[in-house]
Parts: sequence; C-alpha cells; structure tokens
Amino acid sequence: QVQLAESGGDSVQAGGSLRLSCAASGNTYRTKCMGWFRQAPAKEREGVAIICTGGDSLGGGSIYYADSVKGRFTISQDNAKNSVYLQTNTLSPEDTAMYYCAVDPNPSTTVLAGNDPGRALARDEYAYWGQGTQVTVSP
Repeated sequence: QVQLAESGGDSVQAGGSLRLSCAASGNTYRTKCMGWFRQAPAKEREGVAIICTGGDSLGGGSIYYADSVKGRFTISQDNAKNSVYLQTNTLSPEDTAMYYCAVDPNPSTTVLAGNDPGRALARDEYAYWGQGTQVTVSP
C-alpha cells in the first residue's frame, strides 16, 4: 500500500504560480511512475505531468507532460523524501481543478523508456491516489 498526501493548492490570479507537493509513505517502489492528474468540474480526470523511474539498471527518469501544460509546468522529485513536486507557472483559469497525486507501481518498459505518453498519462494505469489539492485561478 502507498499513501499519498498532496499540498500546495491555493487561489491565485491568472499569470500566477503555485508549487504543489506530494509525499508518499508506505511501500516505496524503486520502479514506478508518480505524478499529477487534475479534474475540473464536469470533466474527466486528465494526466498533467508524470515522472517515471526504474531500478539502477534503467538509469534516469522519463518525464511526460500534457500538451496543455508544456512550457508552463515542471515536475521534479526528491527520492530521499519520496516526494514529487509540480511547479505551475503562468496559470490561467483553464487550469482550475482538483489536482491529484498518483502512483503506478508497475509501469511498462515502454513507459519507463519514455516512449509511451498515452499510457503514462492514462488514469487507468495508476493504482494509488491522494485526496487532492484544489487549484483555483481567477481571471
């Protein structure tokens, strides 16, 4: 089991920035994908930014972003703290949503290799979810 705790959500004006944090506890998988989804009212939950890391033999991580956030959002991780972060810049009202942290403890080799964005950003691939943190962006 993995427990995920998000923080950092807030209300900001358009153009502003926020840094979201997600701390994981419980089982810490050496090979996993971990990152952020969001869900706006009456919309489907969508993948935002994911970072995937394998065992030592697989080297560094693969990172995926939704097209809508590329160039504005940056995902990072701190393995010592078992945490991931999402730096969100140039926020717009369209970014208003509940932001969820999620973990896939069994990603495919293509996802780990950075070659499968569709699967990396698919909510059905993720087994563990946090409770969410609300981001509200006003015009």
